Order: sequence, then C-alpha cells, then structure tokens
Amino acid sequence: MSERSEEAGPDKPGPDVPGPDSPDTEELGATVAALTADDIAPARRRQLLTRLVGQARARGITDLFKPRAAVRWMTDTVAEVAPHVPIRDFATLRRHFPGLDDEALADRLVRNASRATAGVGAAGGGVAAVEWAVTPTLLSAPVLLAAETVAVVAIELKLIGELHEVHRVPLPPGGTGRAVALVQSWATQRGVNPMMPGVGVSAVLGTAARRELRDSLMRRFGRNLTTLGPFLTGAAVAGYLNRRATRALGEQLRKDLRRTARALPEAPS
Repeated sequence: MSERSEEAGPDKPGPDVPGPDSPDTEELGATVAALTADDIAPARRRQLLTRLVGQARARGITDLFKPRAAVRWMTDTVAEVAPHVPIRDFATLRRHFPGLDDEALADRLVRNASRATAGVGAAGGGVAAVEWAVTPTLLSAPVLLAAETVAVVAIELKLIGELHEVHRVPLPPGGTGRAVALVQSWATQRGVNPMMPGVGVSAVLGTAARRELRDSLMRRFGRNLTTLGPFLTGAAVAGYLNRRATRALGEQLRKDLRRTARALPEAPS
C-alpha cells in the first residue's frame, strides 16, 4: 500500500486496494477460503499462509510497518474476502456431521473453528521462526501478522455464518448482504437480527461499521504479535490465544442467537 492510501482516511478503502471482482481479489479469496477448512494438515496450512503473505505483498503493500496502514489494509481485505468465505447451509452441515443434535453440532463447529484458528497461529509462528534463521528479506513481519489476522477472521466469519444456520436465524440473501452481516456480527460479537430493517443485498459497510471493524482488527492484530516469539514459542502462544478467542466468540454468539431465535415467529425445526 503506497503513501497515496494514507489520504483515504481511516474509514475509507485506499485507492491501491483492488476491486472486489478483480482476479487479484479472487485469488486472495480462494486462499483464504482454503484456510477456513475444518481439517488441514499443518504443512498445508503453513503453505497456504505463506501463499497469503505472498499475495499480500503482491498487492503493492509497502508501508505495513505503519500500524494505521496495516489496520486499514486488513479492514479493506476482510471486506473483500468476506463474500468468498464458504458457509455451509443447515442441510450440508447435517450431512457433514450426522447424528448430532443442534447443540452438539454447534459445539462441534466452535471446536473445529477454535482448532483451525489455533492452527493458523501455530503456522504463523512456524513461518516467523524462519526469520530468526535467515535474512529478514524473505518475509516482512507486519505482512505476516496482517495475513494471519485476515485468515483467523475468515475462519471466524465462517463459524458465525454456520452458527446462524444451526440456530435457524437467517442471514440476508445475496453475497454482499450476507458478507456485510457477517463482518458486522464479527465486529460486534452479536448475532444478526433478521427483524431489523435496512440489512439486505444492497447493504454496504458504512463509516460506523468500518470503524467498528477497524477497532476490532486492531485488537486482534496486537494479540497476534505473539506470533513473532523466537524458537517457536510464538507459535504455541499464538495458537493458544487464537483458540481461546475463537471459543469465546462462539459461545457469546450462541447465547445471542438463542435469544434471537426465541423471538422469531415459528422458526422451522
């Protein structure tokens, strides 16, 4: 991201960020989507995270050592990749996890997402460990941290979407409306209220929503600094903190969705 993007302001995407339909964004979205899978071998997760770092660097990023620039890039990128996050509908979840009732299914989703974000933290620590052995021109630490943060948020967006499916609380239809609802739900750690007006396909992230997302990403980015601990200690700590944060998000969201589901008229069983 060049100095020109600093002029965009904290709540507006910079001009250097590709559009949501660009091939660059499609490739980035595909990498992030692959990182959200339930079961990935550690070597494959590390490979995908390294690819994500490379794609971030290829987007012209030059000033992620500036915290504001890093958070702005993450805000723009999360908004871009959110439509690419694969959300399984309730029928698909039932096929993938047969024999589980709704509560057990939600437990499994939270557990799997927590393991996945812990795996990203461990993979990030493993990639960062290379920096202690070779010249730091290979990877830029802020880019790695930004990429790791985006990957963790994507996994949690998937969890949010699928918990809404389990609790029969519908998300807005359409890619844009659903993506905006997921991002806002992640930033506020609240479920989507389908009875609220004004949330639909044409919804976009306004100034207040972008500020909320930015502030949440700043907190997450700061926590991910543990990834840079030497001799793989960063991997262990980052993995633990990611797991704990994802589990807390899942439990908070489930409480909120239970209240919302009870208020809905005749939710289908």
